[in-house]
Amino acid sequence: MIKEFEHIQSSHCETGAIVSLLNYYGFHISEPMAFGIGSGLFFAHIPFLKPNSIPLTAFRVLPDQIRKRLSKKLGIKIIKKKFGDPTSAMDYIDNLLEHNHPVGLVTNIFYLPYFPEKFRFHYNHHNTLVYAKEGNNYLVSDPIMENRTYISYDDLKRARYSQGGITLKGNMFYIDELPENLADLKIPVIEGIKTTSKRMMNNISPFTGVKGMRFLAKRITKWQSKFEDKKLKLYMGNIIRMLEEVGTGGAGFRYMYAAFLQEAALLLKKDWLLQLSEEMTEAGDCWREFSYYSATFCKTDKSANDLIEASAQAIIDCAKMEAAIFKKLSKI
Repeated sequence: MIKEFEHIQSSHCETGAIVSLLNYYGFHISEPMAFGIGSGLFFAHIPFLKPNSIPLTAFRVLPDQIRKRLSKKLGIKIIKKKFGDPTSAMDYIDNLLEHNHPVGLVTNIFYLPYFPEKFRFHYNHHNTLVYAKEGNNYLVSDPIMENRTYISYDDLKRARYSQGGITLKGNMFYIDELPENLADLKIPVIEGIKTTSKRMMNNISPFTGVKGMRFLAKRITKWQSKFEDKKLKLYMGNIIRMLEEVGTGGAGFRYMYAAFLQEAALLLKKDWLLQLSEEMTEAGDCWREFSYYSATFCKTDKSANDLIEASAQAIIDCAKMEAAIFKKLSKI
């Protein structure tokens, strides 16, 4: 039986999983700190990438990138594995658990029976943790669930081998080694801020960062004249979904980054970061205003030009706010 595993409910599965693993091995770090050092904040609207026939809009970096950057900046050795054979993938977990190593798994949330049915959808990037096995069941500490739970051998194997846009092959990860000087976070914090600022401000691509926000605002106004009401609402509704429902949501990531800046201000003894933390919170509020206008539009029976214009203007306002924030942060 693995030693006592503390369950930590988190805002986001990827940051929550790595924070829980680090906590197990005696290094305590907050989820916002992990998110900031891992440079998780981002924005992209890529019109030619259309999952489910809808242009891709993202408010964070690609899945697994936060964990990858965090481990690199902190010097943590994380082992990642995939398996062609599902049985071998399950045997590997069992062996790690026998040696007191909790395991992070990448799963399809649709096949996790402990999620309420109304919250299940096909998403092949959900991070969860197993920390012990009892009989045919694995004990689970899912970062976004309130309490620990369990899952059967067959259900877990199915969730680990889901087909889709990115096919899962038993994707898993675990911590193999921690550096001795892990407690010193000053340099990783500064590097994390610089990486995020660069990606948000200095992108050549018109589809990402602050440029991507302004690009989306222009696209929304064009959609209004280009699409019929049903398709326009489908596109707008997808942006709201990415902002408010998927994972932590775009606005939620802004609030998380604001909390990171608060911690960074205390760690680095830079009071001006506290002001930027407040401004980032306001940016999150601004994205919530966009959600309000867009959701109101999606619920109307008739096309409402003023709501579309308000939605586009809200994004322009968000872009202006985040441009000012990251311009200041880039000078850290």
